[in-house]
Amino acid sequence: MTTDRDDVPSPVERLAEDRNWIASTGLSRRHILAGGAFAAGFAAACQPVAASTIQTPPDGLVEEAVSIPTSDGFAMPGFVARPAGKKKAPVIVVVHEIFGVHEWVRDMCRRFAKAGYHAVAPDLFARHGDATKVSDFKQLVAEIVSKAPDAQVLSDIDATYAFAGAHGGDASRRGITGFCWGGRVVWLYAAHSAALDAGVAFYGRLVTQKNDLQTLSAIEEVGQLKAPVLGQYGELDKGIPQADVEAMRAALKAAGKSPPDAITVHAGADHGFMADYRPSYNEAAAKAAWTETVGWFDKYVKG
Repeated sequence: MTTDRDDVPSPVERLAEDRNWIASTGLSRRHILAGGAFAAGFAAACQPVAASTIQTPPDGLVEEAVSIPTSDGFAMPGFVARPAGKKKAPVIVVVHEIFGVHEWVRDMCRRFAKAGYHAVAPDLFARHGDATKVSDFKQLVAEIVSKAPDAQVLSDIDATYAFAGAHGGDASRRGITGFCWGGRVVWLYAAHSAALDAGVAFYGRLVTQKNDLQTLSAIEEVGQLKAPVLGQYGELDKGIPQADVEAMRAALKAAGKSPPDAITVHAGADHGFMADYRPSYNEAAAKAAWTETVGWFDKYVKG
């Protein structure tokens, strides 16, 4: 596969989004949960749920399902978790993977709320369908994920910050994080919004084939970055090869963005290493990435 950039080695093999998730699954390598009410909260494509799945206790938190008005009048569903009794906590937008706002995304919001943030996860696919209900990867990508235009996604995130600011969060302090599909969105949003304070992108694609709806490629937006971004990537990720990571590092340096922008590559980690609900989970990488992520936001968002 080739790209339209001279600074990316060619050819570079990149597994498609759906194939990459399947390749990194390894279900036979890990004991899995039988199901029940807890597992039912996960996206259909995420079943069965790994035994390593973390459940963050809700004590000390306020959590709720919300409806976020967007610029075109759509009522976008979302999930909020925030510290109880704390007014005006900094806002972290949590951008979901291709599986939508399922239980793991909600738990990531709880984790950020425990760290002192007003965390909100908007369902950026809601106009196009319920990603949590689709079990087939190819169908999910073809019928829902591919239908979400970059322009709509970025506008909807703008609306999410406005909503959070009007409902108890301190929208003058803004962070964004995302995973897989959402990791790419983090890079794009940092180039889009001058109001953003910092981002952390988990294994988001850096080089993508553009089309009429997805008009942006993260590596081409480097010069437009308006907030420091920390990239978290896995050494073994076949969808985001190390050639792409090195090209992104070089682009950041050439644009004068690094430092503070930085990329951490976690040794022995595959795509989805943060996803403790899947066998791709790498505990050592996930713990290190979480510590680095909270430190990044504490420095640039909390101030």
